[in-house]
Amino acid sequence: MAYKKILVAVDLTDEAEEVLQQAQETAKQNGAELSLLSVVKPINQVYAGFDVAALSADAAMIEQDAVRQANERLATLGKQFGVPATRCEVGRGSPSFEIREAAKKKGVDLIVIGTHGRHGLGLLLGSTANGVLHGAPCDVLTVRIGT
Repeated sequence: MAYKKILVAVDLTDEAEEVLQQAQETAKQNGAELSLLSVVKPINQVYAGFDVAALSADAAMIEQDAVRQANERLATLGKQFGVPATRCEVGRGSPSFEIREAAKKKGVDLIVIGTHGRHGLGLLLGSTANGVLHGAPCDVLTVRIGT
């Protein structure tokens, strides 16, 4: 199967470049276009169980700053890997849900996502990669990073 539209979900750590390199190579082999997505979790998901309502103004500022930083980093990665700004997007919400929804909306046929290799009894995926796999509307390529 030849892939035509590839969604690369990155978390904007330094390891994102490893995921993007693999995605770029896959895109070249298939003549596909890349789209980039990073998802910022809402502050109430990050601090579940804490009373963030008392800090709502600060929480909103922190969230806005996180989105701004994600947009800047994603734009830099897009330029570095030749992905136009129109195909670089920062979402807000649950990463696995937002990645699956973006894949549906964009009509992609492959999602590329990084996962940290775990050793021991079985190879376990990170929670985001695992969440994307369950219910993904297309093929998913996980790139083992940091090994």
